[in-house]
Amino acid sequence: MAETSVTVVALAALVTALATGLGALPLLATASLSRTWEGVGNAAAAGLMLGASGQLVIEGLDHGLARTLLGVVLGGLFMLFSRRVLPDSDEASMGVLRGADARKALLIVGVMTLHSAAEGIGVGVSFGGGQDLGVLMTAAIAVHNVPEGLAIALVMVPRGATVVVAAGWSVFSSLPQPILAVPAYLFVALFEPVLPVGLGAAAGAMVWMVARELLPDARERLAVTPTYATLALFTAAMLALGWLVAGG
Repeated sequence: MAETSVTVVALAALVTALATGLGALPLLATASLSRTWEGVGNAAAAGLMLGASGQLVIEGLDHGLARTLLGVVLGGLFMLFSRRVLPDSDEASMGVLRGADARKALLIVGVMTLHSAAEGIGVGVSFGGGQDLGVLMTAAIAVHNVPEGLAIALVMVPRGATVVVAAGWSVFSSLPQPILAVPAYLFVALFEPVLPVGLGAAAGAMVWMVARELLPDARERLAVTPTYATLALFTAAMLALGWLVAGG
């Protein structure tokens, strides 16, 4: 019985990871983006990440205010450290991407990987509360992962990556979900206290990425009003999606 339960948890978390790759598919409709649309893409990715970070903080607060806020601070510090240890823009590479483009792609994949670690713990902990709760959490995270995959694609594809490569990196960023879900399920008492820290850290890292990388890039290509209108629209859309999948 235990083996079957572990298998169910692992497969459920794997589904959430694979769902992330679906987010890149809308970009199959266009071979290239103009400079203006690159700006829109960056602003949209920023909005999706900002909305996701808001949801993470809200969920974390249900488990503990202090630990969530600690996580937010740690997430910001993690991104500061990551940016320092990454190669200089001229030396960075990621597949076909080089220089500053590769550095930004590495940062967003890193942010989403941190995010996925928190969600993987969430899946495992939720299955510890019963299969019905686990399935509900899995479905919610899988739906959330699609626009998060889109956020990665909106950063990578305009900079030269193919849609297939962007989808692959999107799935890669979600691999911590199946990796961490099973141990979190088996050791709920150990993992549950760190869940709000993980959620807060992912949120803090996302806000840092939005403020430090995505919005400045969007503003280089787009005027103020369309930049922040796009940001607000996609932030609201992500928050609305979270509200809907949570059952209103």
